[in-house]
Amino acid sequence: MLLLLSLSTLCLRLEAANPVPFARGEASFRNELQRSIDRGLTWLRHNQNTNGSWSTPDQPAVTALVLAAAQGNPALQSKRDTNPWVEKGYTFLLSCVRPNGSIYVTNLPTYNTSLSMMALVAANDPKYDPILRRARAFLVKLQCDFGQKGTTDTVFDGGIGYGSKYEHSDMGNTLAALEAIYYTKSLIKDKALVDTPDLNWQAAIHFLQNCQNLPESNKQEWVADDEKNKGGFVYYPGQSMAGSQTNANGRVALRSYGSISYAGMLSYIYCDLKPDDARVRAVFDWLRNNYTLDENPGMGPQGLFFYFNTMSKALSLYGVDEFPLKNGQTIPWRRDLAMKLINLQGRDGSWENTSNRWWEKDPALVTSYALLTLERLYRDL
Repeated sequence: MLLLLSLSTLCLRLEAANPVPFARGEASFRNELQRSIDRGLTWLRHNQNTNGSWSTPDQPAVTALVLAAAQGNPALQSKRDTNPWVEKGYTFLLSCVRPNGSIYVTNLPTYNTSLSMMALVAANDPKYDPILRRARAFLVKLQCDFGQKGTTDTVFDGGIGYGSKYEHSDMGNTLAALEAIYYTKSLIKDKALVDTPDLNWQAAIHFLQNCQNLPESNKQEWVADDEKNKGGFVYYPGQSMAGSQTNANGRVALRSYGSISYAGMLSYIYCDLKPDDARVRAVFDWLRNNYTLDENPGMGPQGLFFYFNTMSKALSLYGVDEFPLKNGQTIPWRRDLAMKLINLQGRDGSWENTSNRWWEKDPALVTSYALLTLERLYRDL
């Protein structure tokens, strides 16, 4: 399963409206961040395939992540990267566009289309708007409605899965699609496009809350109500990558885990739920109670770099400066996360996970995740 969610993973034009800066006078730290970013981008430039792609050309989402990282380089300031290697990457990405609006080669149409859209958004070039409109419409059509049409009568309704013929929706594909759809809202505001179908955002919220361990809004039998899991998210209703537990009363409940809980928080934000919404507060409480940079909580090293990237997006958009932990301690999460990534960078400038789960031994994929995270942290300075 490619690029779990993330997600996106690529919010380059619309970051937090009022990021809270680090302490003033930290020019040396900013220079460290930029040096790390420069080394990562250099590695990517030198490891591009001859056809303009990165890693495996049958998954253009990897190339999309690289291009988004190239466009997010803080050294560019308000400009966009038009270096030949970047343009070659976009040429490859455009070669994957299909007549129905999707952007993929062999499989995983939701992930590939969503992340490719975010790379096109990052280019900030109006010439891509027609492609983005068609791709957005393609994703909107993938929103699940399994029961009676026009109602949310199954727990999977409102979410998005691997494709139109897949038997259920899931948090990974849903996050990727919500992100791309959210960041292209402006493209359908034209009066001439008034009849263009939009996502059913309320149905999306219905699916999201059905993936959350929160008995107040999710009445499914598997929902955990213990302090360790309450508020967090699972991969889809009835399935958690972190497994299950049998409670004292013999009931089997699903465990929450870190990366997908940040995905849930981000998805709620894209659906315009406010910070004081009980569902948003619950997932935020779970995340602060399980804060760590040593692992993806509940998953160990699996999906660690997606976890970092999704954490940085969610906390930035939520407006978190110092992260308040359960024990009363506050954590300067931006600086700590930046130092964590700098220390994990390889001598050649790339990053790679020790675990291959979700393709995180692919250095092009993981280097892109790391760069997108560092670039966001730098901009929050």
